[in-house]
Parts: sequence; C-alpha cells; structure tokens
Amino acid sequence: MHYPLAGTGHGRQRGTTVFRTHAPTGRLMKLLAIDCAANLCAVCVYDAVAGKELGRSVLDLGKGHAEHLMAVIDEALKAAGTSYAGLGAIAVSVGPGSFTGLRVGVSAARGLALALKIPAIGVTTLEALAAEAVTTFPGRAALAALDAGREEIHAAFYDEGSVLRYGPAVTTLSEVVAMAVDGSAILAGTAATQVAASAGRTFDIGPTSATADIAVYARLGAAQYADKKRQGEKPKPLYLRGADAKPQAGFILARQKN
Repeated sequence: MHYPLAGTGHGRQRGTTVFRTHAPTGRLMKLLAIDCAANLCAVCVYDAVAGKELGRSVLDLGKGHAEHLMAVIDEALKAAGTSYAGLGAIAVSVGPGSFTGLRVGVSAARGLALALKIPAIGVTTLEALAAEAVTTFPGRAALAALDAGREEIHAAFYDEGSVLRYGPAVTTLSEVVAMAVDGSAILAGTAATQVAASAGRTFDIGPTSATADIAVYARLGAAQYADKKRQGEKPKPLYLRGADAKPQAGFILARQKN
C-alpha cells in the first residue's frame, strides 16, 4: 500500500525499513537511550548484542528536563553497572514532541557523543510508538498518530514489513482516519482513540501515550547503528511545526529619545 507524503513531509525517507531489528555490528555493545520528548525524562542502558535492557531511570516531570537529565543518566548507568566509558552509542528521541524537551535531549545526546567519540542516533517518537504497537500485534501495518492541537495530527504510517510509507507529517483527522481504515492498521499514540472513534469502527490499539517505552528507543537505536546506510546522520529535533510561543510582530517599543 502506498501513500503520498502530505505537504512538505519530514523525517526518514519514504520506503525505508524503520523498526525491523537485526544483530548489531561493529564495536557497539552498550547503548544509552534518552527520551525527553514528552512528560518523561527517561534513560536506559541497553545491551545491543544480548538484546536486553541493563538498567533504567525514569522521572515523570512535565517540565524541567534540563535540570534533571544528567542525574537521570547517572542513575541509569549505575543501575546497569556501567559507566560512560562502557558506551558504544547514544540514541535519543527526536520528536515530534515538546519543543523544549526535544532540544534538551538532543543537545545532551550530541554533546555526550562528541565527548565520548561515539555515534549519536535519532529515533522519532512516531516510529517508536509504532514499533511498540507491533511488538503486541506482529506482522501488522501500524499508524502512529499524535494529537497536535489546532485540529492537526502528527502521523506516520508503516506497512506490514515495518517500512515507512507516509510521514512523519502534519495532517488532518479525516486523512488519518482514511489511512487507518484503508491500511487496517494498528493505532498508537495520543490520537489513537480519537481516530478509532471518528472512524466508527474497532481497531487494535497499542500504546496511547505521547511517547514509547524507553527500551523501544534503545532497540531501534541499536538497529539503526547496525544499518550502515543510516549511520552518520546527526540527530536533530523533528519540529513538524514551529513553536507555539513566538514574538508578536510589530510589538516593539519605540526607542526613547533623550
């Protein structure tokens, strides 16, 4: 099934296998995953060879990621019984999500990667949500949809082979409903129940949160590390639209004359 990108599409190239995992290669053994895309400040250490989580630390903050992230990373490293020196890569959620949270997470990941001389890998919240849904309903198409307000939806569609076919993009509820129905997709994300209700039919539904479990980001980061075609891409925040807070045009105080 094929869907054209809506408007000015963002994110990974259409037709790319996104969350099918395979054995990592090279020097990667332990990967640090960071997620500040939503309310959570979440970190975990993942053994890429064994395919298992070694330790995590998660705080439900809402705000204040910058003040707590490094302490959360230290707690996760301690829980995993390792240190920064034992890491081979860093994965980070790049959004869509909180404007400030994404900047904090991505900046930390890139800074640590530079200092440690290891790769930093970006994973979108939409692919992580879809991947988490597919673990419950394997072999199915998945539609990740986040309520973006202003009657807009942030969405991405993945086919039965976990290949990205649409998005990540800003679209409308009616367009997302059409994709969900046509693709008989699993739904995931904060707009999942809204999409199902609007379609007037029953769907299998995965996580309905604004972000996936931190271990999913780690697993996807490890898979991306193993894909040589996707190495070398520095993560950057995925903003599908600008920040809500903007300076008011023309609202400039006149310079006082002496």
